[in-house]
Amino acid sequence: MILNFILFQVAWFACVAGAAAGKPFLGVVVTFFVLLWHLYQAKQCKIELKLILSVLITGAIFDQMMLSFHFIEYTHHGWGNSVVPVWILALWLGFATTLNVSLAWMQGKTIVAVLFGAVGGPLAYLGAQKLGAVVLPSFTSYIVLSIGWAVLTPCFLIIARHFNGYQNSSQESKP
Repeated sequence: MILNFILFQVAWFACVAGAAAGKPFLGVVVTFFVLLWHLYQAKQCKIELKLILSVLITGAIFDQMMLSFHFIEYTHHGWGNSVVPVWILALWLGFATTLNVSLAWMQGKTIVAVLFGAVGGPLAYLGAQKLGAVVLPSFTSYIVLSIGWAVLTPCFLIIARHFNGYQNSSQESKP
């Protein structure tokens, strides 16, 4: 569990610092290795991949909406400026690796997950802004991030309970 937390922090920092330095693919490479390690450790790789892809797609849509409605600006994309950056996609992949491991303790604790998301989500973006990877142009950006993460975090944890590649194949998912 501790290694999972540390690996996510390494991936997060590589993504954000890489983007701030104009090297948006640095974090993608680091996250790729974190993802490989995560899947290697999973008891049911295919099930865990369903979770990871669900989080990636949902997170990409969320950040694309943030970008499209000008609640966030990215300094380096890795491709076109009108599309969510490649390193943000890597961050969603990295975050997904925590849901059945270091954040599994929050599964079934909806209020805690809502509060964790409402505070932790905007703090992560604030950290990225301090490092120079993003610009949050107004206080409204923080409010929208807080609401979005307050909704997404418990939803992701519910999905993670059903797509838990870290459970033994003989165990059924918790309802």
